[in-house]
Amino acid sequence: MSVQSFLLNQYAKWKLKDVPEAQREQMTALVTKDPELFKKIGEEIERRKKGGESEMKAAMEVMKKYRVELSTLMQK
Repeated sequence: MSVQSFLLNQYAKWKLKDVPEAQREQMTALVTKDPELFKKIGEEIERRKKGGESEMKAAMEVMKKYRVELSTLMQK
């Protein structure tokens, strides 16, 4: 396990402590597969939030935009 994977898993345990472990592992596996995609998604959500959108609306809109890439990633 690389240091980056270890840190990602520890962060997920802390940030997503109320999420079931299996689901948390699935999410961290997706981020590990394509960290650049998730970095791009996070940056776009932050930009929209700074523009005045609520976090939920910004996240939903950005996820819709990247749904094809996310779906492909889940199929791997």
